[in-house]
Amino acid sequence: MTLLEQFFTKNKYELLLFALVQHLFVGIVLRNMDFYVTVIWPINMIIVGIASIGVFIEKGRFKKIIKNTLFLLVFLMPLSLSFVKNSPEFMRTISAVYVLFFLFIFLEIIRFLLKPSYINTDIISASACGYFLLIEVNVFLMQIFFYNNSHSIKGIDMSSTSAVYMDLVYFCSITITSIGFGDILPNSHVTKLVTALFGIIGQFYTVVLVGILISKFSSKND
Repeated sequence: MTLLEQFFTKNKYELLLFALVQHLFVGIVLRNMDFYVTVIWPINMIIVGIASIGVFIEKGRFKKIIKNTLFLLVFLMPLSLSFVKNSPEFMRTISAVYVLFFLFIFLEIIRFLLKPSYINTDIISASACGYFLLIEVNVFLMQIFFYNNSHSIKGIDMSSTSAVYMDLVYFCSITITSIGFGDILPNSHVTKLVTALFGIIGQFYTVVLVGILISKFSSKND
């Protein structure tokens, strides 16, 4: 194993956690939305793709092929936005690919959390990664519904694709945390049910995660 592979293996969950947080919340420090779409978004996906390498270093060849194929798509598709003029069909397609990409990583995180009987910094970082990956999956799932019917979610800023994305990050974040200010609302039976399901899954993940961490901590002290 090379030094670079050792670095990604040792710090894989910390790197992924950083990549996910900056991908979701980089809008905090940005004002130019066009710059976000044309420059920051592709760079973000490079960072997320590189950070996810460590999660799959010791996995089978088939999983690596799937991950690399999805990563290539999620990196290249934002670069095509200027050519397709942000068409709803293209945005639904790119959102579906992003759902698959983040869901694939999330499932690997869950497998890791369920296996070891110990607790360390990797477990804590992986747990946080799972939480943010849930937000990522739901953001792009909601984007599919929004670009299929812009009236399915009320209160979204439709001035640009980046504004839609950041509003959905906000909406999904306050949903999973059960805050729910009500300024953005699901407005169709599908988005209402998906939002309700996402809230339940988020609470279930938190409860189960606490149980897993307590179990691992107890095993470590036995």
